[in-house]
Amino acid sequence: MKQFIVDHIQEGCAASLTREIFAVRRGGQLYVYQNECPHLGVNLEFQENQFLDSQGAHIICSTHGALFEIATGECIFGPCSGDYLEAIEFDWLNPSTITIR
Repeated sequence: MKQFIVDHIQEGCAASLTREIFAVRRGGQLYVYQNECPHLGVNLEFQENQFLDSQGAHIICSTHGALFEIATGECIFGPCSGDYLEAIEFDWLNPSTITIR
């Protein structure tokens, strides 16, 4: 199991945990996803840690602008509508650290 410190991720922000996974903190919850667009299989961000749209309301694929719900990973706009980001299951080790299952 891999452990990651996530207390640096502020409310309404996202950050890479590795090149392959990222986390978003929203509404007091943490969401962790595979960093891969279900449409093209490319990384979502163009610039490091830029996973959210300009309003911080959705995860965005920088390649083609697809929008994903933060809480579910569902694509709600773009060529992959109805598809989902791959959620990564995790457990809290302590208030600042998660363990990926």
